Amino acid sequence: MKVVPVPVRQDNYSYLLIDTATKKAAAVDSFDLPKLHDVALQLGVDIVANLTTHHHFDHSGGNKALKYPSVPIYGGSDKIPALTNLVKDKDEFTLGDNLQIKCLATSCHTQDSICYYFIDKADPSFPGGVLTGDTLFIGGCGRFFEGTGEEMVRALNYLGALPEQTVVYNGHEYTASNAAFAKSVDPNNPAVAKLEALAKENKITTGLSTIGDEKEWNVFMRTSSEAVRKATGVTQTAPDSQVMDALRELKNNFRG
Repeated sequence: MKVVPVPVRQDNYSYLLIDTATKKAAAVDSFDLPKLHDVALQLGVDIVANLTTHHHFDHSGGNKALKYPSVPIYGGSDKIPALTNLVKDKDEFTLGDNLQIKCLATSCHTQDSICYYFIDKADPSFPGGVLTGDTLFIGGCGRFFEGTGEEMVRALNYLGALPEQTVVYNGHEYTASNAAFAKSVDPNNPAVAKLEALAKENKITTGLSTIGDEKEWNVFMRTSSEAVRKATGVTQTAPDSQVMDALRELKNNFRG
């Protein structure tokens, strides 16, 4: 199993998710399909599927490209361009011989947001990975364009229930700004210092975080934390959704 990040646009990530045994790959969020095609050629793999995390153009803009007219395109709604395979929560399918992929519905950023959790049946030592699109970022989460704070709490709790060592592959390189925001909210958390170092030491940070890491340093996954609630001015007895809304408003206006 191999995951190859392919940076596109200013800060987006597309990916090739590869079953190394069969050299079959899925293109993920294929905004620039020709670029993914070139990377696939360099790696000697065949693109046999297209996974789209949500319908926004910077993730789905390459879906209508004609280079792979017979490749199935998976996504969470008919808003996905050129969709062929509509998926819902807990749907599963296989890539190549060994990669088992499970769809996790995480509506909020968009109502059709799907995260793709995958394991390698041939390699039990691999801890699993999750392609999170714009739901979960390293140290952050997506804006609530089509949802509410309550929905984002539910989405992040859902992802937080995955095995702790699950590797996170997200949709944008926002880690440096997310680390700065986390430091402003939770400056005494030693995990935030690790997040800050991760951002400083790596130009590409996707694939360097786990679900366990996110639960320690991502303030959006720590809405019950006393420190986070204090920083947002929300009482200790308020619902997590109220903390989430306050965090999102702070982040939207953060300049750091």
